[in-house]
Amino acid sequence: PKDETTSRVMSANKAKHTKLELTLRRYIWKKGIRGYRVNYKKIPGRPDICFVGKKVAIFVHGCFWHHCPICSLRIPKHNSEFWRHKFETNTTRDERKIRELTEMGWTTLVVWECQMKKDLEGVVGKIRLLIQ
Repeated sequence: PKDETTSRVMSANKAKHTKLELTLRRYIWKKGIRGYRVNYKKIPGRPDICFVGKKVAIFVHGCFWHHCPICSLRIPKHNSEFWRHKFETNTTRDERKIRELTEMGWTTLVVWECQMKKDLEGVVGKIRLLIQ
C-alpha cells in the first residue's frame, strides 16, 4: 500500500512553473532575452522554455527528480525500489524527448538545478549563444 504522506508530498510537486523555471525565466528576461514560449505544447516534451523561431528547446531539471549526473544524488533508502524505478523512468523519458527533438532539427539544452545555483550567468550565456 502507498504511504499516505509520500503520496501527498509527491502530488504537491508541480510539473510546470516551478521555482527553478521562474528563476531562470526572470533572469533571462532581466538580461534582455525575449521571444520565448513557456511549456510549448506543439513539440515533444513541452520544453520549459522554447525559442520557436530558432528551434531551441530548454529543459530546466531539478537535480533530485531528474537524477542529476553532476550531483549523483543517492537513491533514498526508504522504498528504494520505487525510487530507482521512478528515476529510471524519468531519465528514459527525458532522453527520449531530447532524441525526438534532435531528430526534428531542434537544439536542446538541459539546465540543471545545481548549474543554476552555481553559475546562473553562465547558464544565460549558453542560452544567448544558442539563440544568436
